[in-house]
Amino acid sequence: MPVNWGRRTFVKAALAVVGGQTTRTTYSQSAPAAKKPLRVALIGCGLQGVGVHIPALCKERLVAVVDPDTRRLDAALKRVREVSPATDTAAIRTFGDYRRLFDAMGRELDAVLIATPNHQHALPALLAIRLGLHVYVEKPLAHTIEETRQLVAEARRHGVVTQMGNQGQSSEGSRLLCEYVAAGAIGQVHTVHCWTDRCNGFPSGIARPPARPVPAGLDWKAWLGPAPYRDYHDGLHPHDWHSWRDFGNGSIGNMGCHIINHAYWALRLARPAAVELEAVNGGGDDYWPAGARIRWEFPARDGLAPLNLYWHDGLAKGKPYNEKTVPGVYKHVIPEAWNLPPLRAELEQTYDRELPEEGSLLIGDKGLMVMGRHADGCRMLPEAAHRAFPRPARTLPRVKGTHQEDFFRACRGGAPASSNFDHAGPLTELVLLGNLAVRAGEGRRVECQSAAQS
Repeated sequence: MPVNWGRRTFVKAALAVVGGQTTRTTYSQSAPAAKKPLRVALIGCGLQGVGVHIPALCKERLVAVVDPDTRRLDAALKRVREVSPATDTAAIRTFGDYRRLFDAMGRELDAVLIATPNHQHALPALLAIRLGLHVYVEKPLAHTIEETRQLVAEARRHGVVTQMGNQGQSSEGSRLLCEYVAAGAIGQVHTVHCWTDRCNGFPSGIARPPARPVPAGLDWKAWLGPAPYRDYHDGLHPHDWHSWRDFGNGSIGNMGCHIINHAYWALRLARPAAVELEAVNGGGDDYWPAGARIRWEFPARDGLAPLNLYWHDGLAKGKPYNEKTVPGVYKHVIPEAWNLPPLRAELEQTYDRELPEEGSLLIGDKGLMVMGRHADGCRMLPEAAHRAFPRPARTLPRVKGTHQEDFFRACRGGAPASSNFDHAGPLTELVLLGNLAVRAGEGRRVECQSAAQS
């Protein structure tokens, strides 16, 4: 009979790791010297951790890697040797459980970077914050709205540097969008469409895959962490956890913090009045839908007009779900089966221009603006309108280098990181309200508290 390694048990054990240290709330790391490498640990050695973050971390001092899968720990060290041959990987400590990392090295670190599945974001981040460590967390900030709020509050309380991994927030395009909107390039924005071709969900009626033996080298209980216990199966590890409610947040959780972010920042969309699931393809009690259209309603805000924001993802209704329509590990839907806003195809035809596979469209009373996933290619439509409008003045500071470098500068006493938790927290809440609408069901309007009510 499997041990019930449930949320309450795991959280209790995790907090016990730091023991009395959790009560020492005054402890914080001093800002490291400007030229001294930061002592950093990577928690989560999957595709994002190894492929994206290790090259950045090797520019600092990577002292530990954490993953419940020994194969991934080996892959992480191999990647370090590839990108930084001078690094002595024998000096990098490995752990199968982040609780053991904090127990052994909590006072020997400056910062941690967390790239685990979503259900494991909040707890290691919380433990690190309570030790006074600076924290970078992949998107979304947490698995639930409550966890998100806890992280924001604790980061403020302990005064640590924070960053969420929606790297488009450090881009030139995100700043250009804000400046164009502020300059009145497209007038008052009344509608926003955001879309992705990702399908991190399933059609209705699928069965949970049968249990399989846990692969050698994988600590399954540590991978589950605070989530409800379930037997191992191939559809969870290493990547398809996005589609399952207990571990991921579906397509919107995977891509929403990237794509919605730009409109959220430019149009000050932190507090919607309501959210509703307008259309859905599939889904179940155990997993997220294969496709969805979600609408948020925003009231007038500081001189900005009320607006509707629409999210479109995954597989169109009536299209079969199989390896041909949703191929590959990243679950990109083929163009013939996209669940995308019809207006997108109309604009492509009208303006003879291919629009991004993942992106957003802002519709104002004076024009249109389109951009890609990270606000790349931020342009007015038609092209003639973009060329005719004077480039707006630079009113926002630019980020030099990568999103990780932005975080490291902040750790050394520089300006707050571009997607610090004060920015990322409300954005994540907005995205996770989309999950709440999915849980509520199609056609059920979920009303949100006002700032005064909160």
